[in-house]
Amino acid sequence: MTDNDFEFIRKLLKQRSGLMLSAEKQYLVESRLMPVAQRRGLPDLFELVRRLRAGNDETLTTEVVEAMTTNETFFFRDRVPFEHFRSVILPALMAARDRQKRIRIWCAAASSGQEPYSLAMTIKEMGAVLDGFRIEILATDISNEVLQKATAGVYSQFEVQRGLPIQLLLKYFTQVGEAWQIAPQIRAMVQFRPLNLLTDFSRLGTFDLIICRNVLIYFDQPTKTDVLDRLARVIAPGGYLILGAAETTIGLTHAFKSLPDKRGLYAPADPVADKVIRFPAASLAS
Repeated sequence: MTDNDFEFIRKLLKQRSGLMLSAEKQYLVESRLMPVAQRRGLPDLFELVRRLRAGNDETLTTEVVEAMTTNETFFFRDRVPFEHFRSVILPALMAARDRQKRIRIWCAAASSGQEPYSLAMTIKEMGAVLDGFRIEILATDISNEVLQKATAGVYSQFEVQRGLPIQLLLKYFTQVGEAWQIAPQIRAMVQFRPLNLLTDFSRLGTFDLIICRNVLIYFDQPTKTDVLDRLARVIAPGGYLILGAAETTIGLTHAFKSLPDKRGLYAPADPVADKVIRFPAASLAS
């Protein structure tokens, strides 16, 4: 791949997905795009880029973007966000939404589904505590390929061994050959939909909790700010945002405030409210 071709791919990925590739990532582009060229019956990456430059094959462009998207995920990844979800977020939202009895959750950049399914299992395990509440989970990703896998809910032995407690595997999965399929009752709790975070997502409505983990790290600063500001506009009053351990809103936007002693957890900023954040009594339940 020539330097000019690599630069074209870098600009294409930035425009279509927000993904920023450093100059030393040419080897990564070559290794991930060669299988795309082979599936298309193209002789080399030069021909692949030539067709991309022509701009008349949107399907090919989508394949390239999806091939370059990082889809690393596993069940109950990092643990802390799920502890916050169970012991802090859900009790606080239940108290705040006691009249509506409805809680909406959005998992952005959900990849192959382990994150939203981890939330669904957590909710299921809480049992009667949530009786009367309707909890909706929307999971989105830019890649149609990983969304198909997520919708099927079928995972390899390696995938279910990463972060998934054995008791939940036995309770909510059925072995299918050498793979495991998550139970229909858990799959039914999650709605999957394709979505690019660079596009307008206001049509999705408002959410009580948005989980957007380990995706902002791939964006440049202006893109991070833009996405965070738009996320703030679709979080309902009293709602929450969860970011990845390596991500922050500090220095990017004033739309969110971090919550003391709750790593990765944010709330929409209220410029007239006291800067000291106090949780409702119910949020302290364990």
